[in-house]
Amino acid sequence: MDSRTLTLLDYPKVLELLSHHAFSLAGKGACRELMPCTSQDRLSHEVGLLQQALAWFGETGHVFPAFPELDGVLAFVGQPAAILDKDGLWAVFRMLETAKTGRDAVLDAPSKRFTLLVDAADQVTWPSKTWSGLKRCMNSEGELKDESSPGLYSVRQEMRSILARCTRKVHDFFGDKDVLSFLQDEFLTISADRYVLAVKSNFKGKIKGIVHDFSQTGETCYIEPLFLVELNNQVRDLKQEEREEERKVLTLLTDLVRQEAAGIREMYDWLVMMDVLQAKVRLAASLDGIVLHMEPGAPLALKSARHPLLALQGNAVVPVDIELEPDQKGLIVSGGNAGGKTVSLKTLGLIALMARTALPVPVAPESRLPLLDQVFVSMGDEQSLEESLSTFTAQIRHFARLWPHIGPATLVILDEFGMGTDPSQGAALAQAVVDGLLERDSFVAVATHFPALKVYGLTKQQVRAASVLFDPRTKKPLYKLVYDQVGASQALDVAREQGLDASILARAEEYLLLEGGDTRDIFNRLNALAESKEKELDRLKKREAVLEEKWARRQQRFERERAELVKGLEARSQEIVRAWRQGRLGRKQALSKLAEARKQIAPAPRESTTRGFAWADLAPGKRVVYTSWDKSAVVEALDQRKKRVKINAGGLAVWVGIEDLAPDRPATAKSPGYTVNSGQVAGSLMRLDLRGMRADEAQARLESFLDSAILKGGCELEIIHGKGTGVLKTVAHEVLQGFPGVQSFALANADEGGDGMTRVVLE
Repeated sequence: MDSRTLTLLDYPKVLELLSHHAFSLAGKGACRELMPCTSQDRLSHEVGLLQQALAWFGETGHVFPAFPELDGVLAFVGQPAAILDKDGLWAVFRMLETAKTGRDAVLDAPSKRFTLLVDAADQVTWPSKTWSGLKRCMNSEGELKDESSPGLYSVRQEMRSILARCTRKVHDFFGDKDVLSFLQDEFLTISADRYVLAVKSNFKGKIKGIVHDFSQTGETCYIEPLFLVELNNQVRDLKQEEREEERKVLTLLTDLVRQEAAGIREMYDWLVMMDVLQAKVRLAASLDGIVLHMEPGAPLALKSARHPLLALQGNAVVPVDIELEPDQKGLIVSGGNAGGKTVSLKTLGLIALMARTALPVPVAPESRLPLLDQVFVSMGDEQSLEESLSTFTAQIRHFARLWPHIGPATLVILDEFGMGTDPSQGAALAQAVVDGLLERDSFVAVATHFPALKVYGLTKQQVRAASVLFDPRTKKPLYKLVYDQVGASQALDVAREQGLDASILARAEEYLLLEGGDTRDIFNRLNALAESKEKELDRLKKREAVLEEKWARRQQRFERERAELVKGLEARSQEIVRAWRQGRLGRKQALSKLAEARKQIAPAPRESTTRGFAWADLAPGKRVVYTSWDKSAVVEALDQRKKRVKINAGGLAVWVGIEDLAPDRPATAKSPGYTVNSGQVAGSLMRLDLRGMRADEAQARLESFLDSAILKGGCELEIIHGKGTGVLKTVAHEVLQGFPGVQSFALANADEGGDGMTRVVLE
């Protein structure tokens, strides 16, 4: 990627802001060094990691705290004779401690949902020997524990014993004397590895001994009493032994680090990677950004895009839609100065770079972006005084360097390309450059004031024209793009706002009229129409959002009420069935009560475009559907005077109105097996397959099936129990013999299954 392009698009500034979200110095440094991925596989992997990290950090709330940098430590330990000091080993220990906590948390995540994160943590080699050694030898303060070695333990025990003897000697020496008045501190302290007393300087003659030092203020002197000299000599020797023992421990621990340096490096690199991912997740929250996939062949469509730097700085950014039709590759933006042309193009370029780096970007979720390998930028003001180059010359030289590297997966951004020379020649050159880029199948975005290039944008098939929008009343920019039209440059309006003398502006307008070039009225009219259209679109979008929210709320309320109603109906139905099975209700009474309960959720009658029944259409024996129950029925009698029809629905005869009837549904093929649902047609054949079940399971399943069949108005049933040992057949027949509502049952004919199936007829 061209480094000059990265700078022009402020990519390094984004990385700097990203680094502020990392916790460790190593993570901050890694954030600053991020570059766009050079391969599609690498990009897909990084995007997948970021998506999983967003979900994992959001769900767990885990935080990877700061940890020490280890680059210097690992480089130092690579020297054969090097021995790490306590600070170096403490840095390794803290890093491993942080890594272990984080790694365990990642490995606890569901591997199917967080495959990439779990795999990355699982593939890292854990330096178990180093971890065990450091954990055993170092305490929470970074010091070596007494238990690090037998020799160190022995020396320190002896030193503690001497300290106790020194303390007793001090107390014995002073006895009951009032010495606290001239001691600065009543406790022993250490100076140059020797136990001394802190005495106020004006009382130093009160104690016989050796003066070792004075405080910076001179108010305190440190005196070694003569009675402690011999013990201090022993302490000095023990201190030397302690340092030797510590050196042995440090040498041992350094050897462990050296042996597992590769694993420690892997662990360190993984931890830095997780800190960078953590920074990306925090950046996404700051940006209110999303993960944007770059898809080969996808159209360029950034919805509600905001410039990342402006969004991160907390500015109120007006979102802009930057989009091309599927068959378009070029965008030419025109319009007045300070209207947002350059910001729009920089927004496109910077978002493309961030997406290629697997960084979250501030766009709407429905945005799409083609797979772009490279992004190149050529800005209008390329002047170089050091190289004695004019604006035009410097711009052309820079573009000439880029030209050989431009290909099909390239985005080229040209801001005021061709300026600094004759306008007609500059415009012609700009059109030729855009033609060449389109021939290479590149994407190109251009900001221009050239009239010829504006016309080119309206007439070229692969190019789309756009204009920045201004408020028609105040002439202030609205920082929006409107498509398929061009805009005026409004140079005179800008000059007027900047305070240019009115006489100069009046003369400029005269020259403009003389040249026949004043098209401001036309462009103002177009701008006003576009502004009106944008307002209407915004209003409709807001209205649509409000309606969608209302619909969602009503849908939630409907589902909640429906669930409560169904739950209540199920409870009522179960109560009726229990009463029927206990003999407290007859079969017809139970069916009647169930029908009344079902009416509570029966759909309200709806107007239909199909013609209903006339009296001439009805006759005894005709099959119809009773819409209130959604059941098939048979007409038994007609009462023309009362306009009532007697029907039989699953054995239950009722008088209903003609408006409650509909034509019978066409018969549908039965699906094999047993399925009970509310749409089962009354009178249809129902089947239950008991094969493969245990006896108790088959009994419970058959009783439940019979209950459902009776409630649904079923008349004929088939029970498949198979031949086998005959146990299931025996269980089935025992249930059928004592079950209320069963009129008769018998084994099926030989061609229908014979002994393997029983046919049942309900009352």
